[in-house]
Amino acid sequence: MPHSSVSRVFGKRSKQHTIILASGDEIRHWTIRPWMLGLAASFLAVTAIGYLLGTTYLVLRDDLIGASMARQARMQHAYEDRIASLRSQVDRITSRQLLDQQLMDDKMTRLMEQQAMLSTRHGRLDMLLKRADVVEFVPAQVPVPTARPENTGNADVKDQAAVRQSGKKRRLAAAPDDLSLRAGSQLSYAEVPERPARQADEIFNNVLFSLQSMEQDQLKKVRTLTSNAYQTAETIHSILGGTGVSTDADAGVGGPFIGSDKPAAFDATLNDLGAALDTLEQAKQLARKIPVGNPVPNHPISSRFGQRRDPFLKRLAHHAGVDFKTAYGQAVLSTGAGKVVKAGRKGGYGKMVEIDHGNGVTTRYAHLSRILVKVGDAVDVGAKIGATGSTGRSTGPHLHYEVRINDNAVNPQRFLTAGKQLQSYL
Repeated sequence: MPHSSVSRVFGKRSKQHTIILASGDEIRHWTIRPWMLGLAASFLAVTAIGYLLGTTYLVLRDDLIGASMARQARMQHAYEDRIASLRSQVDRITSRQLLDQQLMDDKMTRLMEQQAMLSTRHGRLDMLLKRADVVEFVPAQVPVPTARPENTGNADVKDQAAVRQSGKKRRLAAAPDDLSLRAGSQLSYAEVPERPARQADEIFNNVLFSLQSMEQDQLKKVRTLTSNAYQTAETIHSILGGTGVSTDADAGVGGPFIGSDKPAAFDATLNDLGAALDTLEQAKQLARKIPVGNPVPNHPISSRFGQRRDPFLKRLAHHAGVDFKTAYGQAVLSTGAGKVVKAGRKGGYGKMVEIDHGNGVTTRYAHLSRILVKVGDAVDVGAKIGATGSTGRSTGPHLHYEVRINDNAVNPQRFLTAGKQLQSYL
């Protein structure tokens, strides 16, 4: 078959490629078939694609690793900054807690000192009030006010004080070991409710206010007692002055004037009260010595002091005392404290007792049926010294009573009136 016809019928025969290698006399050749070329091209293509993919993966992997490391570094820096901020906040909280603790210690010290001071004052006041016959007006124990119901909750005062002293006012919302590493997570701290702290301050302020109020109340009442004592003493002296007896209330005293509303201290106020009570006691003692009592209480006066018709001579005469109408044997009482200077018969007085009360004041009790004291006896006011009778120049059983100042007879009615006025003060 001609070559041209074969080519038309079966197609043009592809030419095969041959690789010839010659080395000296030795010659080698390889025929490269199409499928081998396709296989080599496929292999090269796969290798190239794999290389490109590997290179791309490594490049992207480095970028991802770098981005991840940068992200972690940023997160680490952020956490470090937040931890540093939290530490700074904790330091501030700790400093504030220390300051609060110191303030609380100072406040407690003040409370203890003030309570001890009030207790000491209370002891001194008890002694002064016993002298003044006043019922206790200050509490022996300092009251601790309770907090308002809306602030109390379920915790008692001791628990609140413990919370206050421990300084646990704030707490972290998350511990460092529990920190989340998620992107965008934030650290924060939560405020612990400061109700216990505020309540502790409120309780302290209430107690302090109560102590201060108690102190002011003590001062006010002590000043009132002082003023009343001086007024009572002055009233007693004024009443005694109406009898004509010199009381010498202001003799031998003096000094600069300092208003009672400006005491140097509470002790000074107590000293003022003590001085006032001393003055009042002296006034009472003076009143007990001055004969302002009634020698025969609840018995009428039958003859008064001054000019009267003499029962024996039937003419005007001076009556040096007053006569009390009594039954025979009625008890006769001393009208003031003093010393018996006469006890026996004395002319027209009959059986008589004379008592010296000091300051030149003496009293005489005449026409007695019995004498129950002797010369030199010290008698107190109201002491029984004898019994009424009708001895001496007398027309019947009665008591002749005289008051003398410097041996001059004065009207006993002034002393009897003063005694009635002094009953509420003695």
